[in-house]
Amino acid sequence: MMPTAPFAARSWLFAPGDSVRKMHKAMEGEADVVLLDLEDAVVPEAKAEARVAVRRLLDDNPAQRHRLWVRINPLSGGLALEDLAAIMPGRPGGIMLPKAEGREDVEVLHRYLEALEAAFGIAPGTTRLIVLVTETARGMFHCGDYAGAPRLAAMTWGAEDLADALGASANREPDGAYSFTYEMARSFCLLGAANAGVLPIETICADFHDLEALRRRAGQVRRQGYRGMLAIHPAQVPVINAAFTPSDAEIAQAQEIVDLFAAHPGQGALRWKGTMVDRPWLERARRLLEQACRPS
Repeated sequence: MMPTAPFAARSWLFAPGDSVRKMHKAMEGEADVVLLDLEDAVVPEAKAEARVAVRRLLDDNPAQRHRLWVRINPLSGGLALEDLAAIMPGRPGGIMLPKAEGREDVEVLHRYLEALEAAFGIAPGTTRLIVLVTETARGMFHCGDYAGAPRLAAMTWGAEDLADALGASANREPDGAYSFTYEMARSFCLLGAANAGVLPIETICADFHDLEALRRRAGQVRRQGYRGMLAIHPAQVPVINAAFTPSDAEIAQAQEIVDLFAAHPGQGALRWKGTMVDRPWLERARRLLEQACRPS
């Protein structure tokens, strides 16, 4: 399989596959990735029509295909192959796999994509994957199993389907914070993505009117290690892009730390602005500088 190039994307905006207007609006915005949705946003009786609309959008916008990804239906539901057969001739940049229950689901999807890429003259291995890894109880136990999984570019998590899977009446506390199980899902996704060496992507903020809450949450999860976030409305995209883009001050600070160690080769720990910095500080600084200059 052809190896995929380094990949970065901050904002991942959903657009329902049965709304041509909303798909075009999403595509015309600033989202790094537009997720054309054939799953939850489309009722069963509209899925066939949505596949046609998504395929047409892909066909009509070849220059945008790298950022036009498609969320297919789960492998377990019997619709995923129909989705793939309909949209793969349009050469989407990637596929979102919902309700993944472990690495074996990625392996199965990889084999489907191998055959479809060969059938439609697509370079082998170039269709990337983002996987929703916490939407089932079983999936929660396998978040750490994705290292080396083919095509995998990113992992993300979801709280709503997990609540349904658990039979929960709510997934938040009275103060609005996620309950323990869902915070654990966020942590498992982050740990699994770090182990797999792929992008960890935060789940949606459902209240798209409260952009200040979105800004706070995006900043919080970025500090934890997340590198991007799902969006459900175009108004959320600029907030997410800003939150996951290193600021000038952060870049300057990281460069100071890198320069300090470069000036003192062989030193494991150095004094910097009244504190001691060691090799983990240096690695974090290097990673931030890499993020600041890496294209999507």
